[in-house]
Amino acid sequence: MRTSQWSAAALAAGLVVTLAACASADEGGDGDVQTGQELTMLIGSSGDAETTAVQAAADAWAAETGNTVEVIAANDLVQQLGQGFSGNNPPDIFYMPWDQFQTYAAQGFIEPYADELSNAGDFLPALAEQFSYDGEFYCAPKDFSTLGLQINLDAWEAAGLTDADIPTDWDQLADVAQALTTDDQVGLSMGREYARVGVFMNQAGGLLVDGDTIAADSPENAEALEYLQGLIADGSLKFPQELEAGWGGEAFGLGKAAMVIEGPWINGAMANDFPDRRFVSVELPAGPAGPSTFAFSNCWGMPVGSETKDATLDLIEFLTSDEQQLAFAEAFGVIPSTESGSAAYAEQFPENAAFVAGVASATSPVGFQGAAAALADFNVQLEQIGSADPSALLGPLQTNLQAAFDEANG
Repeated sequence: MRTSQWSAAALAAGLVVTLAACASADEGGDGDVQTGQELTMLIGSSGDAETTAVQAAADAWAAETGNTVEVIAANDLVQQLGQGFSGNNPPDIFYMPWDQFQTYAAQGFIEPYADELSNAGDFLPALAEQFSYDGEFYCAPKDFSTLGLQINLDAWEAAGLTDADIPTDWDQLADVAQALTTDDQVGLSMGREYARVGVFMNQAGGLLVDGDTIAADSPENAEALEYLQGLIADGSLKFPQELEAGWGGEAFGLGKAAMVIEGPWINGAMANDFPDRRFVSVELPAGPAGPSTFAFSNCWGMPVGSETKDATLDLIEFLTSDEQQLAFAEAFGVIPSTESGSAAYAEQFPENAAFVAGVASATSPVGFQGAAAALADFNVQLEQIGSADPSALLGPLQTNLQAAFDEANG
């Protein structure tokens, strides 16, 4: 591998260049999987529960095959992954985030191995599509999460609301958010970012990319922003920063928000940090164009030309088996990425059925090469969502996405 290749990948992803994790291979061993190999795995962990579970799975595979796996929980996955590539020393296996995949695939820096897996046909089609480039399925989705609406049951009951009041459309969401807003808590909170606001755009029938056309500055997307601005004006929507919380889950756990929009990871957060919080997760209310949610995932990435490819493929098959994915689900809440695994998850964890049901209306956030930088700028612009005209937010997004799209398809 050429150092210049890895440097280009790091720069394309907007990453800092320094040293990262090591990977090494031992050529000894017989059979389908060589033994004595030392693999390095870089993950973006949600916390101790995830790190412990991934290490335990890696150790179990290593014990079966006579290899070792060092699991490194990154402080900043995108930065550290870029450091490894730019230093010509990438990890053998790593979490590849949805919003970086297209950039790395387009630059030719990750191995398109997925079709070589014995379980290649088992993955949910939407996830396989999310990690495909130029029609080729590149890397195995490790799991996925959708967004749902979490309701604080104590606050709900205190407001005199019942199951009949669970919102199924925007009008009902506005009504219950207003009913739940008090001097001490806001009715609804969520991250002030595309990964949450974008769901409302989709529910309004808006798109960021329509085929070969950038469609960010559209009436539908403006309608979504106007709806959220109405909630802000009513005082029933505040963002975590306004509630002195680091994220929606913290605002929810502290009782500062009666409802939040998060994924199944909130279960672990509540169990660990706010065990007394009584809550339920329901599907997101539908917008004017119908229901929609986002599906978030990472895939198991492998550097192109990997010297440990055979062993890494075997490890990935182990990690993406239904049995292992269900163990991960129990440990830190993610949903298995296979058809059968996700169905078993819905039965095993009925309290999370809303997240699985969301798959029917789930879309992948926009993630073509170069889109991440445009969306990062949009997130900054969203700091003005309470006062800015929607066109002032969507216009720059349209321009930035168009420039990125033109460069990616030039």
